[in-house]
Amino acid sequence: MKQFDVVVIGAGPGGYVAAIRAAQLGMKVACIEKAQTLGGTCLNVGCIPSKTLLQSTRYWEWLEKESKGLGIEYNEIKVNFETMMQRKAKVVFSLTEGITSLFKKNKVESIRGTAKFVDPHLVEVTDNGRIEKIKGNYFILATGSEAVALPFLAFDEKKIISSTGALSLEKVPKQMAVIGAGAIGVEMASIYRRLGTQVHIIERAEEICLAMDPTIRKLLLRGLKQQGIKFHLSAQLQSAKYEREGVTIEFEEGGERKNLHTDLLLVAVGRKPHTEGLGLEQMGIKKSSRGTLNIDNFFRTSLPHIFAIGDIVDGPMLAHKASDEGMAVAEIIAGKAAYVNYMALPQVVYTHPEAAAVGLNEPEAREAGLEVMVGTAFFKGNARARCMGESEGIVKIIGDKKSERVVGLHILGSHASEMIEEGALAIQKNVTLEDIARLPHSHPTLTEAIKEAAMDALGYAMH
Repeated sequence: MKQFDVVVIGAGPGGYVAAIRAAQLGMKVACIEKAQTLGGTCLNVGCIPSKTLLQSTRYWEWLEKESKGLGIEYNEIKVNFETMMQRKAKVVFSLTEGITSLFKKNKVESIRGTAKFVDPHLVEVTDNGRIEKIKGNYFILATGSEAVALPFLAFDEKKIISSTGALSLEKVPKQMAVIGAGAIGVEMASIYRRLGTQVHIIERAEEICLAMDPTIRKLLLRGLKQQGIKFHLSAQLQSAKYEREGVTIEFEEGGERKNLHTDLLLVAVGRKPHTEGLGLEQMGIKKSSRGTLNIDNFFRTSLPHIFAIGDIVDGPMLAHKASDEGMAVAEIIAGKAAYVNYMALPQVVYTHPEAAAVGLNEPEAREAGLEVMVGTAFFKGNARARCMGESEGIVKIIGDKKSERVVGLHILGSHASEMIEEGALAIQKNVTLEDIARLPHSHPTLTEAIKEAAMDALGYAMH
C-alpha cells in the first residue's frame, strides 16, 4: 500500500494544478486519473481541441471572405478537414505530454485507474482488473463534469452528439442542428458554419449566451446571424426521430410546431458534475440539489480532510476557475493563506468576434443596489481595429458611482479573450475608472478601447 500526503483524484485543469502546487510546497503527492491521457475534458475533448478548430476555421473564413479587401488575392484555396483534425490531435497530444513532463519534474506520482473510497483515508484504484490501494492524509476531488443528455435522447456520438462527438467528426456535415445557445453551442455552430454546414440553433431562452451582458449578447446574436447561423429562440425541442440519413426533430417556436431534418443533432444544454462511483455517499459527503458537493470557504467537504474543486462544486464550469481553486487548496493544505476572487473570474465565448466578460454586468450591478456608471467604446472608432479590418464590436465598462471602482468589463471584438484581463486586474485591485482613463495605453492598440470606455463613463470620451 502506498501512502501520500495529498492524493488528487482527477488530472484536469484543477487536479493537475493542485497536484503540482502541492508538490512544490514539499508534499508527497499522487494524482489518479481514469482516462488514458492527462488534462481532463478541457485539454482532451473541450477547450483546447475546440479552440484549435475555431482558429483553423477562422483562418479559412478570413481567406475566403475578408482577405481580398486587404489586397490579398489568390487563384484557389480549399479546406482539408482531415488535416485540420490531425492538427487538433497534435496540439492536444503536445499539451497532454506537457503535463506528464510537469508531473515528472515535480515528482508527482501519476496513477491510472478509477478511484473509490474504502474509508475516509483510503481509496482503491481499479485499472483493467488490477486493484491498488492508496492512502492519503488529504484528498482533493477534481473529477470534473460531463455533458448533459436530454431525458428522452441519449448520446450515440454518431447522429445524436455531444461536444465530444462534434470535435471528432470524420467529415463536414451538410446540416447540423444544435440544442442550446450557450458558449459551447455557438462555438460549435461557428466551426461548422464556416466550413459550409447549414446550422440551426434551437434555444428555449429568449436570448443567447446568458452569462454575457445584454448589450454584448444582442450584438453577438446579430453578428452570428449575419454569418449564416439560423436561430430559433424561445423554442423547445419536442422530439427527435432517427432516419436512415440523419435525424428529424420537432420543436415548438412561437406557438407553432416545426420539423427540421438534419444530418447531426448536437445537444449542448449544459454539463453536470461527475461524482458517481467515488463512494462519497457512504462517507456522508453531502451534495446540493444540483449535484455539486457542498464545501465551506476553504473548499472542505463535510469531511475536513477531503477537499473539492472545479466543476463538482458551485460556480461556472470553467477550466481557469478549477485551476485557481486547485492552487488555492494546495496552499491551504500547506497552511498558507489562499483565496480565489470570483468577481475577477473572466468568461469568454470564442466566436468571431469574441465575447468576454468579467465582474458584474449592468443589470447585476443595478440589482446589487449600485448607482452605476456606464461607458462604451465601439471598435469602429479604434485605429488598430481599423488597421486589422476587425472593427466590429464594443467595449462596455461598468463602474460604481460612489467609489468610481470598476465592477465590470464586457467586450465584443477581436481578441476580447486577451483584453478582458485588464478588467480582471482592475476588479482584483479595486482600480477606479479614473485610473484606467489616465493609464497610458500603447497606440494603436485594441486595448485603447478600454481606456476610451472608461473616459466615456467619466464624461470625457475622445472618439
